[in-house]
Amino acid sequence: MLRKTSSLILLALLCASTSLLAATPTHLTVRVLSKDAKFVGTSMGGVEVLVRDAETGELLAQGVTSGSTGDTARIMRTDRQRGMTLSTEGSAKVDLVVDLDEPTLVEISARGPLAQRQSAQRVSLTQWMLPGKDVDTGDGLLLELPGTVVDVLAPATHSAVTGVPAEVSVEVNVTMMCGCPLSPGGLWDSNGFEIRALVSLDGERRADLDFDLAYAGTVSRFAGTLKAPEPGAYDLTVYAFQKATGNTGLDRATVIVVGE
Repeated sequence: MLRKTSSLILLALLCASTSLLAATPTHLTVRVLSKDAKFVGTSMGGVEVLVRDAETGELLAQGVTSGSTGDTARIMRTDRQRGMTLSTEGSAKVDLVVDLDEPTLVEISARGPLAQRQSAQRVSLTQWMLPGKDVDTGDGLLLELPGTVVDVLAPATHSAVTGVPAEVSVEVNVTMMCGCPLSPGGLWDSNGFEIRALVSLDGERRADLDFDLAYAGTVSRFAGTLKAPEPGAYDLTVYAFQKATGNTGLDRATVIVVGE
């Protein structure tokens, strides 16, 4: 019985070993492009990329994009021809190795930017990969990440204001997902964005208190004023919506208004 058990264990180990030996390292380069903007890389904390077996869910490889946002003229100002490579030396990417022993349908997902998680989005696609057939030329596999990054700078978390009615200054920083800046008439023209705060008071939606935020004179900065008519806990949801593309992002803040 002992000899039989040992033989079975040895057979299982040999099978596992054979499977590992049969796996072929296959290279995959992934780049993530901010919709209507540039590559998402080191300056925004990168994007987490996961490669899974689409049928079993097994994680096959993972990494985070790093590098620069790329060449602005090449990405944003050049008419794109079929087969044109958008990336240049140093453009953000992640190089992965996927061990495959047979043709595999994989799911590649990207989530980020990791440095601004309140505005992070996730995109994914599926693609067949073949053992030894690398996907790493040109831009590699290119995913497009929609959205805008909104970061509330003021009021600070759990701020308190005394006296009613109160006026509370609200300031946000808004960029594309790659960190590319907004300004009036700029390459990313802030005039093409709707930036607005939605207000709730003590958990109840108060559309009558909503307000717009306008360009504050500094690149990517926008400001507005919450007019609080009564005491309570005010919840602000500030969004930035790019009309031409549908890119949207948001951040939240709260402020407590107390009576005299």
